[in-house]
This record gives sequence, structure tokens and C-alpha cells, in this order.
Amino acid sequence: MNDNYFLDTNVLVYAFDHTDPAKKQISNRLVKTALTENTGCISYQVIQEFFNVATRKFASPLSIPDCQRYLDAVLTPLCRIFTSIDLYHEAFDILQKWRYSFYDSLIIASALQANCTLLYSEDLQHDQKIKSLTIANPFI
Repeated sequence: MNDNYFLDTNVLVYAFDHTDPAKKQISNRLVKTALTENTGCISYQVIQEFFNVATRKFASPLSIPDCQRYLDAVLTPLCRIFTSIDLYHEAFDILQKWRYSFYDSLIIASALQANCTLLYSEDLQHDQKIKSLTIANPFI
């Protein structure tokens, strides 16, 4: 994986999914590679969405101390994109041209702002190219 890639929230969520070992393995590999090779990243939005799911929707929700440890060990080192007016303008351009939801457009805009060539997501259209970015579903 030589390309700079962006991880959508669902990739991080599957790293904790004990019901789907194949997706869990793929997710953990992507996260580990992102951390060890400094090739992957996330945005502030991914952190927010992840903790919303992890504390409310996991079969065994993460405790606050576990969330804080994961934030420090994994999410903080991966987070490269923070909210800005430029990010919102880029998201609106994507929303208008490609018709994604506003939140999905923010994810795509974040990946573009991070100069990623790949966006790993299960929720977006596999193999779609948006500017210099290709969306890829790592689970198919």
C-alpha cells in the first residue's frame, strides 16, 4: 500500500466487530498499516462518528477510559484533517456535483484535503473516482 489513504468511520467500526472476522481482520490490517507506515489518515468527523457508534451501538459499548485510550493510541496519530470553512466549501461542491449526502461529502472532501488517492469505505460507491480520489470498498 504505497498510496496515501483515508479511512471512513465504518472501517474503524469493523475493527471491533466480533461477528464478522473477515472484516475485522481487513480493518485491523488497514489501521495497523496506517499507523506503522504513516500512509493512512482520518478526520475529526471520523473520530466523532466512531465514538458515537462505539459508546452507543457496539454490542459491548466501549467505556470512557477505553475510548480515551483508543483516541490517544490510534485516532489522534491518524487524524490529519480538522474542520475549516474551506473544507465545508469543498463538501458543498462534492454534494452538488456527485449528489452524496452532506456528511459523506465531508468525508470525501477530507480525503481530498489530505491528498489521499484512496478512500476506504463500505458506504460509498466502490471504484468511483472523484477528482484525484478513488473510493474503494476494502471488504469486497
